[in-house]
Amino acid sequence: MNRRTFLKTHLVGAAALASGRFASAAEKMSTQKSGEVKTGGVRMIPIDDGKFHVWTKKVGHGRIKMLTLHGGPGFTHEYFECFEDLLPQEGVEFYYYDQLGSHYSDQPTDTSLWTIPRFLEEVEQVRAALGLEKFYLYGHSWGSMLGIEYALKYGQHLKGLILASMTASIAAYNKYAAKLRAALPPGVIAILDKHESKDDFENPEYQQTMLEKVYSKHVCRINRWPEPAMRAFRHLNDKIYNYMQGPNEFVITGSFKDWDRWNDLPKIKTPTLVIGGRYDEMNPDDLKREAELIPNARLAVCENGSHLSMYDDQETYFRHLMSFIRDNERGMKIKS
Repeated sequence: MNRRTFLKTHLVGAAALASGRFASAAEKMSTQKSGEVKTGGVRMIPIDDGKFHVWTKKVGHGRIKMLTLHGGPGFTHEYFECFEDLLPQEGVEFYYYDQLGSHYSDQPTDTSLWTIPRFLEEVEQVRAALGLEKFYLYGHSWGSMLGIEYALKYGQHLKGLILASMTASIAAYNKYAAKLRAALPPGVIAILDKHESKDDFENPEYQQTMLEKVYSKHVCRINRWPEPAMRAFRHLNDKIYNYMQGPNEFVITGSFKDWDRWNDLPKIKTPTLVIGGRYDEMNPDDLKREAELIPNARLAVCENGSHLSMYDDQETYFRHLMSFIRDNERGMKIKS
């Protein structure tokens, strides 16, 4: 379509707005604030003095507010999309938020940005921009690391905290990962050893073995993974993931490898749900210890679930999540 045709078409469309069936829509549009454009709840929020922007989206309308922190680092909000079928109907208004470097947000290449303290301050900037007060902070995996950090520094803004599928130190994570690895069949271990000794983590045989023998048991136990989870994996920024964590779930060599907050958990005063799966990459005993150390925390273990229990033990997962929120809204003591 050339420019003249384009203008002609749109001028005709504009004229139609003044007539019959489009009049009410035009009147409604005219009542919007000047400059306001509808985006389906999406906002690009400036951070770090406007140097970068991160993607957020509001889903649903309700008195109960929740901000989500995805895993990775470097994943996206996409694997949380199942929340749309369950939380808004319960009166929970929640916000997707893709951290800096993730697929929908700005993706700078400066590695000095990939630190826990900077990501923590990013969360607070997003919270302030969205105007959230007395809200629920939901963190999954790496997002739970940020959740712990946020509760320790900015807990005054929180009404509730959900720590999903994350232990309180990378040392504990490594110890359990080694246990899971040692339980693999000898032939599988031999394949992993062969490629890890050469740092050949991108080898197709290595990748396929990790998918079939590790991820299918401890990340998501559904035979055909849900499309939102697959999409999140396709959109992973592996540069951030490799820099901060390492090449995969078994090899943790990145910049946060020394993270440890066990001694600080008693300082978290926010009512907290610690949740994970029986077959998770995180030791259920570590999750239990977390819930015991946080003064007002509850433990929930999805007996058929793994790292993505929101999919492979979905009914149990959301029953626990909403039970925690309802009890907290009623002012009930959370501690089990």
